[in-house]
Amino acid sequence: MRLWLAAIVWCLPVWSGWESAAVAANDPIAEKIERERKTLEQLKGKIEEKRKRAEEVEKKRESVLQGIQSLDERLVRHRHDHQEITKKLRKKDREIDDITEHIGVIRAGIEERRDAILARFRVQYMEGRFGYVKALLASGSYADFQRRQQYVSTLSQKEYDLLSRFREDMARMEHAERQRAEARAGMVAFKETIEKKLTDIRAIQKEKKVYLAKITQEKDAYNRTVEELERSAARVDNLLQELETRRRALAIKPQAVPAPSRGVRGALPWPADGQVVSYFGRQKHPTFNTYVQRKGIEIRTKEGSFIHAVMPGAVVYADWLKGYGLVIILDHANGFFSLYAHAARILAKVGEQVAEGYPIGETGDTGVTGENTLYFELREGAEPVDPIQWLVKR
Repeated sequence: MRLWLAAIVWCLPVWSGWESAAVAANDPIAEKIERERKTLEQLKGKIEEKRKRAEEVEKKRESVLQGIQSLDERLVRHRHDHQEITKKLRKKDREIDDITEHIGVIRAGIEERRDAILARFRVQYMEGRFGYVKALLASGSYADFQRRQQYVSTLSQKEYDLLSRFREDMARMEHAERQRAEARAGMVAFKETIEKKLTDIRAIQKEKKVYLAKITQEKDAYNRTVEELERSAARVDNLLQELETRRRALAIKPQAVPAPSRGVRGALPWPADGQVVSYFGRQKHPTFNTYVQRKGIEIRTKEGSFIHAVMPGAVVYADWLKGYGLVIILDHANGFFSLYAHAARILAKVGEQVAEGYPIGETGDTGVTGENTLYFELREGAEPVDPIQWLVKR
């Protein structure tokens, strides 16, 4: 009896579980909860999918200027390599010239010693095989014999030294000739490397032109680029506003550099030589009938020409900036800032103090530009002013 009761008690939990499952299976509330759970999971999946799409769209929107900057970074690296190889090539060329000059000096010495050796051979030929012996036997006394012996010994030593120096000169000339051959081989290798770098540079420039042409021809791409450029311009504005705020906070002493007054407009030196191709202010795009607000000017220049500081100041920014390429910003400590963009190379470091006219970079075609131009802004505080009104009249 006890065993039978124990078995019934042991089976009760199992039976209760089966009964609960059966009830749940027929319970409409449980079914509704299950449906709601599945719907919620589907909704979460759709939300996640839309989020990913939004991220992809944003990445695509940002890819225009990023794509240009990636091309520019490759271009700058190749140009830097090209410049370094060109320097090595010039050094190798000077090395070859020095070796050639050295070989000429050695060859002149060899010719001189060869003439001396030949002259001595002619004398020995005329004196015969026993010329030295005859000279010794012709002595009239022991003292005369000693003098003649000393003369013969000295003469023999000079002839030996002459032949030794001749052999040394020949060995030096052979070594110099080998050095020159190696230098010429290195020069050929440098020239081949330079040609390859030039080919790579032209390929990247062509790729960038195609990229820029696509932006210009497709209005959607152009509009995205304009939006991104506006965001980049806003970053510049924020940066200059922060610099202006910081400068005001630290302005304890009178400014060392006099601020350009309204009466001396047209006195600042130009940042680079060239022709102004884009002016300050609101301008219309020739293809898309849209307007852009330019806060500076663009000057078409020769590639690699120097960018000069228009006033004494400190370098507060020297780095990449999307859409602008390589950028340099100077704080002139008088309420003015100047900005120089599209550079191919930066020659000044952040924190460096530069004088008026000091070369702070080299012009190039980085950023949203298809030719060698310098983009130049002049700010009074954080507000842009027309640079043409401040630069010396041409």
